[in-house]
Amino acid sequence: MIRVLVVDDDAFVRAGLTDLIATDDGLQLVAEAANGREAVEAARRHRTDVALVDIRMPVMDGIAATGALRKLPDAPAVAVLTTFDLDEYVYGALEAGAAGFLLKDTPPEEILRAVRIIAGGAALLSPTVTRTVISRFHRPDTARAQAARAAAARLTPRERQVLAALADGMTNADIGRLLHLRESTVKAHVSRILTELGVTNRVQAAMAARDLG
Repeated sequence: MIRVLVVDDDAFVRAGLTDLIATDDGLQLVAEAANGREAVEAARRHRTDVALVDIRMPVMDGIAATGALRKLPDAPAVAVLTTFDLDEYVYGALEAGAAGFLLKDTPPEEILRAVRIIAGGAALLSPTVTRTVISRFHRPDTARAQAARAAAARLTPRERQVLAALADGMTNADIGRLLHLRESTVKAHVSRILTELGVTNRVQAAMAARDLG
């Protein structure tokens, strides 16, 4: 059972998401919150697998909430919610540790699918959205690029190939087909890449890859 926390200052949006979660036997709503501070408190009280977090909220916004949630013991995976596909805050949320983002007008079945994907440890961004977000919101940082180069030097040639494919938004299955690897092998490579780059999810790894050019 995947335990879900819904965070949005709009009561109507919260109601819609909670009703949607109730339709899936594999999901369980553990709590609702109207802002980031309430979300962190709720996650401390309830074991949470996935938090659906609005970007724009009072008291504590989605970016700050994402960072705080990801620092908790047994941190939930975070999917940020936004009204616009190129919301100016999305990149900040991804840097804070979000596994991806959803548009609020995403079809219900896709929201449920995204929750399952993120609960499984993968990013929920589609390849097209991954490339768009990274290219539109990435801001080169010299110090960060230097750190990325140092970390990348510890990767094997095969891991660098996997990282390049990951940065292009490919799923593990896609990477496996491209490089003629078993999906389990790709997962092992991705796990080591995340460790070496010092990032928490594949979206951040993709952004590090863009730092490398």
